[in-house]
Amino acid sequence: MKKKIKRFMTSRVVIVYFLIAVQLFLIFWMAVGFSSRFYFYSLLTSLISLVFLLYLMRSSHNMPYKIAWMAVAFVFPVFGVALYLIFGGNRLSSHRKRKMRFMNKALKKAAALEKGDREKLEAESPSAARQSKYLESASFTPVSGNCETRYFASGEEMFPVLLEELGKAERYIFLEYFIIGEGEMWDAVHGILLEKVRQGVDVRVIYDDVGCAVSVDRHFDAALRAEGIDCRIFQRFVPFLTARQNNRDHRKICVIDGITSFTGGVNLADEYINTVKRFGYWKDTAVMIRGRASWSFTAMFLTMWDYLCGNGGDGQDDYSAFLPPPEAWDGIRGSGWVHPYTDTPMDGEPVGENVYLGLIQQAKKYVWITTPYLIVDELMERSLLHAARCGVDVRIVTPGIPDKLLINETTKNCYPSLLAGGVKIYEYTPGFVHAKGFLCDDEFAVVGSVNLDYRSLYLHFECGAWMYRTDCLPAVKRDFEETLAASRLLTEPDKISGIRKLFRASLDFIAPLL
Repeated sequence: MKKKIKRFMTSRVVIVYFLIAVQLFLIFWMAVGFSSRFYFYSLLTSLISLVFLLYLMRSSHNMPYKIAWMAVAFVFPVFGVALYLIFGGNRLSSHRKRKMRFMNKALKKAAALEKGDREKLEAESPSAARQSKYLESASFTPVSGNCETRYFASGEEMFPVLLEELGKAERYIFLEYFIIGEGEMWDAVHGILLEKVRQGVDVRVIYDDVGCAVSVDRHFDAALRAEGIDCRIFQRFVPFLTARQNNRDHRKICVIDGITSFTGGVNLADEYINTVKRFGYWKDTAVMIRGRASWSFTAMFLTMWDYLCGNGGDGQDDYSAFLPPPEAWDGIRGSGWVHPYTDTPMDGEPVGENVYLGLIQQAKKYVWITTPYLIVDELMERSLLHAARCGVDVRIVTPGIPDKLLINETTKNCYPSLLAGGVKIYEYTPGFVHAKGFLCDDEFAVVGSVNLDYRSLYLHFECGAWMYRTDCLPAVKRDFEETLAASRLLTEPDKISGIRKLFRASLDFIAPLL
């Protein structure tokens, strides 16, 4: 036990957070100390706070986000302004904007390489085509028909299929994950990757350093490169106060030869296949796509790869060499339509939220949702309530056993207004729901990485697959029905003490910052 405590206390995540806390304390001490000792300084800081509030009111942030930062600035006049300058949303430096600007251009060029099927979709369903047209204009990816889709109701259901498909790779394997954790799942994937490297397959891995801060060694990327697996880290987790740490790569993408792709909520760590137990049973989902839609996930990966390699804007965004040969589509037969999409914090366009809003607003019979975190803004809440009051069966499944207690308290704080408006809320009693899924009217489904919280919707790089009348929709519905049956339906908010109510009410102000 002492060795475990020592190892934890000396781990880089503890050291980094400690050094950041020291820096925050120094800023707070200077702000409070100076204002209490110098009259003119106090006047100056009051003026700064007033200018900050006026700036915030005119900013493009949504209103809950503005109110949260106003509350922080009101309680800590100067310290709050300093916090905003460090952590304030998805503000990107001019340098980073220039580096990232090529990503959208590269996605557009990649989309032109693989002609989409929107015209055919328009002929079949104008309403579905409108949603797809939005994704094409905002995410720069095409919609594809004739794709085979396979839905997985759990990580352990997906795992053997993932290994089988990785073993079929002939040209390249691209993996991009928020979390990679050393253990049984990664060992199996790693073994196949090494074998494929020996066969001459191009194997590349991207992982997020915050997501992997406690799950892999600091030099994990160098170890992979030494084995022939090319690897890049999304934004090193460093002990400095910087807005860069606000934006994370939360995507889950696996692409094999540009033909087969996986996405969803499943990361490459043992809790996702329930070989280790954390927070009860870990409920997650994923989808496998075989067909032209996989090209969009290939392009998403390559744009991120070029950004991390510093190649953006120097002509490296010609991805035609990665296109599958025409005969690759022979024998692939699937129904419906698949539209992969990505969401980035660099353009101010909340694609992930708008995809969800589109499904809620067009639902006629029902919309069922699974999400690990339910921290919604006013627009999302109004849309859910409006659908429920119009007679749509709106159901949301959240965890029965949370992974983050403060976030769960914030989630529960959203229950009263939603329940009062007719939204049905279920808590998954066997454990933790990490799945991020929507199902609507037996026709539409979304499986991806986007949580219903501010960080996923506004600050992170995310991805998903929008599907219309695909082969896997009956499996999606069956999984929802089984999940609902294993969950507790809330008829009214749980009775809690007055102090806890006050605590949850205070969370309303800072919910957008969590």
